Amino acid sequence: MAILTGAAGSAGADEDGPGPQPAAEPTPPPVPPPTPAVAASGQRGGRRWRWLSLGLVAMVVAFTAGSVRLFLYPTLDRPDRVDAIVALGGVPGGLARALALSRAGYASTLVVSTPGNGCPPGAQAGAGVRVICFWPQPVTTQGEGREVRLLAARDGWRKVIVVARRTQATRARLRVDRCFPGDVLLAAPSMPARDLPYNLAYEWGALVKALLLQRTC
Repeated sequence: MAILTGAAGSAGADEDGPGPQPAAEPTPPPVPPPTPAVAASGQRGGRRWRWLSLGLVAMVVAFTAGSVRLFLYPTLDRPDRVDAIVALGGVPGGLARALALSRAGYASTLVVSTPGNGCPPGAQAGAGVRVICFWPQPVTTQGEGREVRLLAARDGWRKVIVVARRTQATRARLRVDRCFPGDVLLAAPSMPARDLPYNLAYEWGALVKALLLQRTC
């Protein structure tokens, strides 16, 4: 007869029993849904950013379209017979273009704004062409427009060709139109692409100044 001692019985009970169980992890509390005020604030923030993005895109489009229309492809005119050809100062290739027009017989008077140009001899302007050179006061497109007004009043001009930079043409027309009651035709020599960034930035500032701060001749 087999006799089980207490120790053996205890050992068998340990081997056959289920053993210790791991402790259950606590269940996290439920996350409350966002309150209506928080949800509305998030929606307003999203709409605000969308409107800001749309506004920024609209500004970029308007700036690009304005630059193209006003400065890259401004309104230029076909040459016609006029009383005088006016070469504005500081225009690369501008004096050469004005001399070519005067030699072609479009005017009997060539007017040269000397900053950046110098005063050409009469022989370069063509047979019978009178050359008038001046230093504008102030040394700006506004000063050049004022000089055109004085010369036109003295000599009775009714129509002129103004030779300006391509990017300057819109502002030059505005400035000279304010000073000269006659017809103004605009001509412009070709412009290197490398000069565009600086001139575009400059012309935006100068045009705003002419429209808002200097609204007279």
